[in-house]
Amino acid sequence: MGERKKPFFRAGATLLLSLGVVLAGCSGGSASEPGSGETNSKGGEVGTDNPIEISVFLNEAGQQPTADNKIYKKIKEELGVTFNFEFLAGDKNQKLGVMIAGGDYPDLISADTKLTAAGSVIPLEDLIEEHAPNLKKHYEKYWNQMKDPNDGHIYYLPNYGAYNGEVSDTYYSGPAFWVQKEVLKEFGYPKLKTLDEYFDLIEKYKEKYPTIDGKPTIGFEVLNYDWKNWGLLNAPQHLIGHPNDGGVVVNDGKAEIFADKDYAKQYYQKLNEINSKGLLDKEAFAQNYDQYMAKLSSGAVLGMFDQKWNFQQAEDSLITQNKIERTYVGFPLVFDTSTQDYYRDRAALNLNNGFGITVSAKDPVKIIKVLDKLIEEDWQKLFTWGVVDEDYYVNDEGRFMKTQEQRDKATDATWKLANKADAFYATAPKLEGYFSDGNATSASNQPEEYQASLKPFDKEVLDAYGFNSYIDFFSAPPENPVYYPAWSVDLVEGSPAKIANTKLTEASTKYLPRAILAKPTEFDGVWNEYVSEIQKLDVKAYEDRINEVLQWRIDNWSAK
Repeated sequence: MGERKKPFFRAGATLLLSLGVVLAGCSGGSASEPGSGETNSKGGEVGTDNPIEISVFLNEAGQQPTADNKIYKKIKEELGVTFNFEFLAGDKNQKLGVMIAGGDYPDLISADTKLTAAGSVIPLEDLIEEHAPNLKKHYEKYWNQMKDPNDGHIYYLPNYGAYNGEVSDTYYSGPAFWVQKEVLKEFGYPKLKTLDEYFDLIEKYKEKYPTIDGKPTIGFEVLNYDWKNWGLLNAPQHLIGHPNDGGVVVNDGKAEIFADKDYAKQYYQKLNEINSKGLLDKEAFAQNYDQYMAKLSSGAVLGMFDQKWNFQQAEDSLITQNKIERTYVGFPLVFDTSTQDYYRDRAALNLNNGFGITVSAKDPVKIIKVLDKLIEEDWQKLFTWGVVDEDYYVNDEGRFMKTQEQRDKATDATWKLANKADAFYATAPKLEGYFSDGNATSASNQPEEYQASLKPFDKEVLDAYGFNSYIDFFSAPPENPVYYPAWSVDLVEGSPAKIANTKLTEASTKYLPRAILAKPTEFDGVWNEYVSEIQKLDVKAYEDRINEVLQWRIDNWSAK
């Protein structure tokens, strides 16, 4: 089962969630030794003579693939495997709470620490050791990092960050302050470094162009919805030269919150200032994710702070609409030019993410065998590149490439529902870096394909800045500290740390919009009220939990 570690807070959390655990135990799966491969498991081989339907819950909104999706069809024809997807509709915490209370789970589920605390997912280490040699090899050097520090078990299969070979970097998917390419062109492609320069540029463009394609121009957009609230909360740490550690900044291995710090105030006071100038979307704090994406897809939003992967579908929509000039460039902004930007980081294992197998799973052994099969190179190439000679071709040098028609299809949302398996692939274990034949594991990271795929307008933008790709806008990252990132620390449901963090988030989502939307003369009053609320919380428990786990990682993880 793996070495058991000293539990931090899980015992108390288990008491609080005992009802959910009991109900989960009544759902048909055994919560005692489900990871042994002997309970509730037929364990047949993967193949059409032994078909299986796997129910999957994904904790993000999405669209069902078409009934004739060619990738899922191939999986069914060759492996006898059918996936039945359920996407999140509404609030994630509410949905998971209903699942836990009822003890009714799908076979596979997107990772969440609430599920771990409630006993909803089974340990995976023995299943992997006994039945999944490909997964064991894939995660071998990350094995200790995958273990839950509370009990030493592995509950989830990280979907990103387990690299085979070198990291291929031509595409940036992380956090930044984004601005439309057309805005940059309008003013001669300025090199934006500071927050002030960024908003000055947006203000000038909005004054000159109050509408875009008949819609009112939105200067700056904010997403503050459900768990994707980093659009409101995370920017201050980057503006002082720190990487993404979630709700804390870490100095010399010690974490502290930044929500109440002066540099956070400086950022939100700037948002208050731009709001008073009419640059901030009036509906920013009343919209959901779909409404946010619709605004970005309209081409009327000049800029926002976000992570690229989170709004990629909006960019794809803009490209499909032939609005390439309305797509975005990310800038690693700081408060002053003496600060080194640290937005781009090195690949880190995406802990507490990926798939878990639930206690309700009909056949855990078969499911782990399916996941093991689908991480083989041939299947991974199908997920990322598609069908050879249909979605890409192989040139005389053995390099994978696409025609322009194939590239255009790959960014079309409707086409992808019938020709890509993104619903599964996004959360599943995956090869990253390079295949054994030297081709990158994704088209966006194949250097020559990336260059060939650039639209003429993109080439103009990059040439203006003297760059080869959009990742070059960011400073090269240093080596990750062994404990990085702090955001992946499991605070443990029901613990003082988790309660404090939840209340801190609630205070932030209540007071920050009020402070931003207040009259400039009233900002300080609202901010002081916000800080007073934070001071009432047990912030020390939150910081102590993070620091305890960071120290555990230092003691137990290798630096490689």
